[in-house]
Amino acid sequence: MDEALLRSLTPGVLTILVRRGADFAAAEDAVQDALVEAVRVWPEGAPLDPKGWLVTVAWRKFLDATRADTARRRREDRVDAEPEPGPATSVDDTLRLFFLCAHPSLSPSSAVALTLRAVGGLTTRQIARAYLVPEATMAQRISRAKRTVSGVRLDRPGDVSTVLRVLYLVFNEGYSGDVDLAAEAIRLTRQLAHAVDHPEVAGLLALMLLHHARRAARTAPDGGLVPLAEQDRGRWDTAAIAEGVHILQAALARDRLGEFQAQAAVAALHADARTAEETDWVQIVEWYDELVRLTDSPVVRLNRAVAVGEADGPRAGLAALAALDATLPRHTAAAAYLHERAGDAATAARLYVEAALKAPNLAERDHLTRQAARLNSRREP
Repeated sequence: MDEALLRSLTPGVLTILVRRGADFAAAEDAVQDALVEAVRVWPEGAPLDPKGWLVTVAWRKFLDATRADTARRRREDRVDAEPEPGPATSVDDTLRLFFLCAHPSLSPSSAVALTLRAVGGLTTRQIARAYLVPEATMAQRISRAKRTVSGVRLDRPGDVSTVLRVLYLVFNEGYSGDVDLAAEAIRLTRQLAHAVDHPEVAGLLALMLLHHARRAARTAPDGGLVPLAEQDRGRWDTAAIAEGVHILQAALARDRLGEFQAQAAVAALHADARTAEETDWVQIVEWYDELVRLTDSPVVRLNRAVAVGEADGPRAGLAALAALDATLPRHTAAAAYLHERAGDAATAARLYVEAALKAPNLAERDHLTRQAARLNSRREP
């Protein structure tokens, strides 16, 4: 069985059933039943029109389930008007499905799970493993999400920005279980880019590619984090960088700047530097200024303070950092780094220890602890 083919066809089949009048939850169940039937039947001879076959079988599965539900008998007159089997439309209408799965009525975690299930074609087990939760927990989350959007009518344009944030959440989960969520997010964002002409979609795709290009260099053989400045740039994926830069340049040329394009521009400047010392920090600060204007995000202001410390010196960075809320995530780690750059090893070591206690994950905690130990060992007589 060609699993990749089945996953690529799933969103279009589901969208067709919803457009014909099936509610989302029932349509999704019918599509899953059709996929099971495909796994059983196709090895003996795959159909000439796989998508059309899936649409026909899924629609019949939906009709069977609807007729069996006595509480919905009044709907039979409508659903009995089964369209004649024939070639499925080649139009990519998965955009409607993206909008539905990222509906504002859903929580971010539910939107992510539903997107991976309905658009990504992943099984509940795969999604549960990726998010390190029990399969039953993920099944409940997806079921609640399907019930929430079952009555939603997509008679208005959806919100692209909401879809982008859901995909960015998927990307930031990285890799866990047997599913590479970063690669999955890139695949889904490519689908979205083919379905909608929007510079911010291109900006997000470029950002993902540029970040993903550095993945192999981010961890040491022992699993420890490797900071950007210390990464072996020879391990960066130059093809992904070139593609990301090309996509970004085309998006920026449309003069409709958004936050994902600005973030991608920062990532492109890092990727363009052959060494850490050649990084154009002045331009990076300028892009962070644009991001502050676009988002007014405290996290962006924190990243800008670190960039200012590189461009104008650590004292300038500390001054910018002092204007921010000290409870911001990674504020203490940024202060430790800038104090070290300023030559105050004692303060930096103390702050690295504090930052380690606040670290959001084990890898980051270990890295910060090592930084403190490194500075403390230098101070010992």
